[in-house]
Amino acid sequence: MGAVPSTPRHTSTTAETAEYLIGTFVGEKSFPLASDFWQKLLELPLTLRWSSYRVQQACELFAQNNHHTRHLAKILIHLSWCLQEAVRTSGAPSVVYLKAINAVYFSSVFLKYIVENSQSDNIEELCLSLLENEPVPKDFMTDQRIENLLMHNVLTFLGSIDVSPTTSLLHQELLNFMLVVMSTQLLSGPTPGPKDVNPFLDAAMSQESLLVSSVVRRLLLNYIMRPRLPSSTAASYSIFSEENQPGVLQRVGSAAANFVLLPFNYLVNSNSEGSRNQLADCSLHVLLVLIHYHKCVVSDESVTDRSDDSASTDPVSKVNTYFTVNPYSKALENARDIEFDRADIEGNAQNGPVVRLPFASLFDTLGMCLADETAVLLLYSLVQGNSDFLEYVLVRTDLDTLLMPILETLYSASRRTSNQIYMLLIILLILSQDSSFNASIHKMILPGVPWYKEHLLHQTSLGSLMVIILIRTVQYNLSKLRDVYLHTTCLATLANMAPHVHRLSAYASQRLVSLFYMLSRKYNKLVELRDDKLQTKAISTGDGLVEDMSAELQIYTDFLRIVLEILNAILTYALPRNPEVVYAIMHRQEVFQPFKSHPRFAELLENIYNVLDFFNSRMDAQRMDGEWSVEKVLLFIINNCRSWRGEGMKMFTQLHFSYEQESHPEEFFIPYVWQLVLSRCGFSFNADAITLFPVGMHANVSL
Repeated sequence: MGAVPSTPRHTSTTAETAEYLIGTFVGEKSFPLASDFWQKLLELPLTLRWSSYRVQQACELFAQNNHHTRHLAKILIHLSWCLQEAVRTSGAPSVVYLKAINAVYFSSVFLKYIVENSQSDNIEELCLSLLENEPVPKDFMTDQRIENLLMHNVLTFLGSIDVSPTTSLLHQELLNFMLVVMSTQLLSGPTPGPKDVNPFLDAAMSQESLLVSSVVRRLLLNYIMRPRLPSSTAASYSIFSEENQPGVLQRVGSAAANFVLLPFNYLVNSNSEGSRNQLADCSLHVLLVLIHYHKCVVSDESVTDRSDDSASTDPVSKVNTYFTVNPYSKALENARDIEFDRADIEGNAQNGPVVRLPFASLFDTLGMCLADETAVLLLYSLVQGNSDFLEYVLVRTDLDTLLMPILETLYSASRRTSNQIYMLLIILLILSQDSSFNASIHKMILPGVPWYKEHLLHQTSLGSLMVIILIRTVQYNLSKLRDVYLHTTCLATLANMAPHVHRLSAYASQRLVSLFYMLSRKYNKLVELRDDKLQTKAISTGDGLVEDMSAELQIYTDFLRIVLEILNAILTYALPRNPEVVYAIMHRQEVFQPFKSHPRFAELLENIYNVLDFFNSRMDAQRMDGEWSVEKVLLFIINNCRSWRGEGMKMFTQLHFSYEQESHPEEFFIPYVWQLVLSRCGFSFNADAITLFPVGMHANVSL
């Protein structure tokens, strides 16, 4: 398709007309905005079949000619006008929506091709402006930026038009389009800098707060309500191809890295990650990209401060750059429960428009979908950033709705990504910062846990299950991931829970003591390795390895101390309520013996041995016919717990860990969000063009 097809005769078929119009669109001739060419193009039924090779040529030809035709800018303007008309005539003729859908299709395919094949640092090939001598309609404001016009109208449609059988297809394609225009982030490095070029994302960030709030609300409602695209919608558009006969734009999409994935085809896919729904999933993808975007700009101070040349080249230097406020993130943080009294909502109005959502439905939807990483990231974003939603979660009496899928996912950690494990553990840590949460999870009794295979868990409290899974995660990490941050998060959560433990199960108590034993074995191995290296240091060329071992040894010393503090907290504040913990310590008391004289552990072990002495002495004093059985020992402990007064116990300050994000969380979250989007949305991208990956960043846990 190297040349533009000739103009078809009056007797030409629809296919010939479509071939001519699309060929003209990608060709050398420039058509002004007011030309009737655009109406003919956008009213095509698009039943033309092209081979992927021809479509690839069409994309290449379009990219070559766009600089002087400015057809991308023009079709984006026409898309904006179509959306304006669709908003004005909501529920009106389907031809309005058909034109808009066609405009979205064309824009998506060719814009994406240009973005992922761009050779310039600032994606100049987009040419998002009209030439100076370009004739325009009288009412067209030539000084407006096309990306701002476009994003205003796209977001206005998404935020103001309800999803219905008439509008659902256009909603879906606009969400796909949003991912395309925001994919410029994939061309930036993992650390946002002032030279990053994201024209459409920046335009989205510049919209007024009322529009932003309406978009955030609509995207979340789509996720909650999960509207289906009716099959009648698919049948009404000829772009929906029959089996093995894709329409022209689906072929274009295939050639341009398989972008266009038609809704009807998507509905046949399903898995165990909740009820998959394309409109809901795509809404969440768009929301996650929007809320985690960070625009880096140069600060005014950097203009006069030239004292440090290296600082001026650092894209995240605190002296020279800063991040602008993200209005979508703020809107999510300020979202309120729709069940709240309106007066309360109005009382918060000084911070801008408030997004009102049905928290109950959002809670239930998240519980249904937490096997999917995107749902986990949304839950994290809510509990970390929205205090109202966190409070709502904490007062729910059915915490198992969220906790059971979280714990089941952690149970199958070997089949999950490390990022998903981190997010889930951080969520648990955030929840454990609340004392009422720690108390309530022990009051909820689970009749059974069928997915836990190592041990029969019958009539186990939710709190005991959480202890078991956290310890199991530490064990998995010791053998597989070996990530210090993961250890820290698990132990921090257990430490927050410890003073509130109530009737911890026998199995959970055993696992808690075994946790100390597991970590002590790792500690002893490190000591042996360090000592061996110190003995051979004379023939070594350096002591870097010894220093690394010493640092790791210090980390595991801290871990062992935290476990001892967890046991201390249970024994100090909740011993009478936890006879199984006492039994587990008595049963494995030999594991503590090697550490009695350790300077970091001695005072904590004094308390543990104080408890052991109390119960051991009474056991020795009690005459017993026959052997001490497990049942008899446990009954003995329960009876003697009543006379326990805690005499001689040294009181330690309770450990309380809280979660804090790193100072630059965007270095982790932006690449992570796009990894999730690209793996789920049917949207692939030229891998050679992506500079956003890989990245490795973890958040902080602070005491």
